[in-house]
Amino acid sequence: MQSSGTHTRCPESVLGNLVSHGQPCQERQGIGCLEKITDQESPVVDLNVGGEFYTTTLGTLRKFPGSKLAEMFSSPAKACLDAEGRFFIDRCGTYFGPILEYLRSGQLPTQHIPEVYREAQYYEIKPLIKHLEDTPQIFGEQVARKQFLLQVPGYSENLELMVRLARAEAVAARCSRVLVCLVRNEKEDASCADALRSLEANKRSVVKFGPWKAALDISDLLDCLNMDIKAQGYQVCYSHNSPLPAKVSDYFYTFSFSWW
Repeated sequence: MQSSGTHTRCPESVLGNLVSHGQPCQERQGIGCLEKITDQESPVVDLNVGGEFYTTTLGTLRKFPGSKLAEMFSSPAKACLDAEGRFFIDRCGTYFGPILEYLRSGQLPTQHIPEVYREAQYYEIKPLIKHLEDTPQIFGEQVARKQFLLQVPGYSENLELMVRLARAEAVAARCSRVLVCLVRNEKEDASCADALRSLEANKRSVVKFGPWKAALDISDLLDCLNMDIKAQGYQVCYSHNSPLPAKVSDYFYTFSFSWW
């Protein structure tokens, strides 16, 4: 596949690639061009999805009427053409292929499940979304891990704070270290209170997680933090080498960010 370039045009007419029984749509002004072509006629549509080219039918693209993809090809105002007259969709073309195959035959993807799931969400193809949410990859992420993290107060905000602190300490340094406190319940929270006050008095930044209500352990939360930071492109590892007294050291971990 070769890229057609970056030039696109949003036409008054979207006829360019619609062919009914081998004849191009004759309504050149095109306000009602898409609306007048029925699914039974199955006009051929050439697509440019992020620089990758596909050929299918209008009926295939409209298979699920409530989807964003069907809406794109039901309203002339929403259609854009590239320089060669193909319908242009500004999304990753690599993962559109499995979506198109599902629309054609109902065949479910077997590779790149998270990426295809993301695109299916964008196009709002609900039956495909439901099928993919039953796969182990999406089920584990959406149902198990995310539901756990929803029970950890301020998880996303604290994750962002960890990254900000690491970046702030990265000036002229090969490695940044961020101290993290993890407490599962109110009892552990109370045990760490004095240590946290002492660190604050010494102007030592600490990112505190918990207490939380989920039944998972500290190791589960550590793995989630490690996974989510790495997913942002950072090189990170964590260790249990707290400089604090033994009675509270079990609740403190150091995350090390490597910059070069």
